[in-house]
Amino acid sequence: MREILVGPEGAGQRLDKYLQKYMARAPKSFFYKMLRKKNITCNRKKCGGGERLEEGDRIQLFLSEETIESFRREEEAGRHFPVTKLDILYEDPEVLLINKPSGMLSQRAGDGEPSLVEYLLGYLLAAGETRAEALRSFRPSVCNRLDRNTSGLVAAGKTQAALRELSLLFRERRVGKYYLCLVKGRVPQADRLSGWLIKDEKTNQVTVSRQPGEGAAEIRTSYVPLAYGADATILEVELITGKTHQIRAHLADRGHPVIGDRKYGDGGINRRYRERYGISFQLLHAWRMEFPKLSGALSGLSGRTVKAPLPENFRRVLEGEGIRMEIL
Repeated sequence: MREILVGPEGAGQRLDKYLQKYMARAPKSFFYKMLRKKNITCNRKKCGGGERLEEGDRIQLFLSEETIESFRREEEAGRHFPVTKLDILYEDPEVLLINKPSGMLSQRAGDGEPSLVEYLLGYLLAAGETRAEALRSFRPSVCNRLDRNTSGLVAAGKTQAALRELSLLFRERRVGKYYLCLVKGRVPQADRLSGWLIKDEKTNQVTVSRQPGEGAAEIRTSYVPLAYGADATILEVELITGKTHQIRAHLADRGHPVIGDRKYGDGGINRRYRERYGISFQLLHAWRMEFPKLSGALSGLSGRTVKAPLPENFRRVLEGEGIRMEIL
């Protein structure tokens, strides 16, 4: 018999989900059969699998060691997670808010390149806040994604409860999300845009339409001009809905593409900024999050506003163009 002590990383998970992570190679039907036969119990009691675990619970596996180990995925616990210096803007025992640099993936892609998630796990392992063994049952992760070449605020849950509550918070659009971007041309006044976005999964590119159509998702984007350069405007953009490439495509559709954007941008102005400042990425930065009143695992974020400083190369462009803003 093997007994598993549920730690803080497992609290809040359903028993069946916890078991599926602990023995990742076992079919779901195996767990329900073992639960029915009381070969798997929690706190020595028969369970159905839907029970929510609490820290300190003890799961009993009345199974042979050979059976248990045959269903384990050993490579995950032994896997090396890279360690790099993260720009952490807020941290408590439940959550992290990180200023992601441009060029870093938010989540891992198919090419195996490390992403912010892997660096997050490396940080938590090095800090002793999680263990390789614990990653079999729960993996801390990010709750919002930024494009590779968009910098700025990313929220991550360190515990199951925090990750679940953060994900719900973003899904319900209860977090105010504000971006800074430098766009082509002079934008004369604030506006609130609406439209419909269609994504091409093969090219990972989107188009914006003024009318609904098949497969289109409604998008809403609000912006306020903050300052002007000779041929550009810096905007504060509020992301009301959150779809793939929404800000970049929506502003390009209105004739004000983000400078440096190779996918939706203007080739001529991109070339000027590349030659003058070495810019090869979109000047788009997720700079502020505003959290509502919160309790439970997210109580530390209750009513907080967190800002991410602009990257140095973004600041250098603004200084070179004579663009100054009090908010920065």
